[in-house]
Amino acid sequence: MFGAIIGDIVGSIYEDVNVKTKDFPLFDVRCTFTDDTVLTIATARWLLEQGDCYKHYYELTRKYPDRGYGTNYMKWFFQIKFHNNPQPYNSCGNGSAMRISPVGWAFNTIDDTLRAAKISAECTHNHPEGIKGAQAIALCVFLARQGSAVKEIKQKIEDEFGYDLTMNINELRMHYSWDGIDGEGNGGLCQHSVPQAIMCALQASDFEDAIRNAVSIGGDSDTISCITGGIAEALFGIPGTILSTAMSYLPEDLIQIASRFEKIYGKKVLSNY
Repeated sequence: MFGAIIGDIVGSIYEDVNVKTKDFPLFDVRCTFTDDTVLTIATARWLLEQGDCYKHYYELTRKYPDRGYGTNYMKWFFQIKFHNNPQPYNSCGNGSAMRISPVGWAFNTIDDTLRAAKISAECTHNHPEGIKGAQAIALCVFLARQGSAVKEIKQKIEDEFGYDLTMNINELRMHYSWDGIDGEGNGGLCQHSVPQAIMCALQASDFEDAIRNAVSIGGDSDTISCITGGIAEALFGIPGTILSTAMSYLPEDLIQIASRFEKIYGKKVLSNY
């Protein structure tokens, strides 16, 4: 899960000003955590404490209200705040996928992983593509932490969800933007950002390379990097220096929730170089 948080922080300054290169400072004084981190940690807290997942999303959003949440999500939030009426809004936005990486760590079967991903997604993003995006990322994390080879993960995701994961990163960087590939899409939707985030992770040489891949393709940089980072952690582990730097951007209460989750479900030893 820390991988998703790191991706969010690194990508936070490139969402509005995309960079089409892997040559950029990994951390910057302008970097911050966004809604992606808040809701990822809310997912972790749901898995730790159980109950209705929407309550965890609502409560952490209330505590950190100015972190760049989407318009429809905030309408959902206020429906709960003022009317106690948590109705999903048929979204296929990539918010369902960016918050889901903890699910990939918390279960020991594919069926349980997919079931929990669906529950997390459908309290807000109950559109089939919104659920599909969340399930695809949770499954990537699950398979990676189980030691599946990159080739096996790619094949499984293509077969299970119908995503095309064939384009290489250099091509993707040339053709991708907020408007999807060659302008045919919407980079804020699962179907036009989740496959791209998966490719950034599966074609990387290590954790840092995955994050640089994700930022370099453009589009919704913080969310794509968040999704990619969640997968890359399970594939490669996280360098200790990158982890410690990223944690300096977070308030203590969020670190405590994330650390509690990692102690139970995460990798016990992080690579350190």
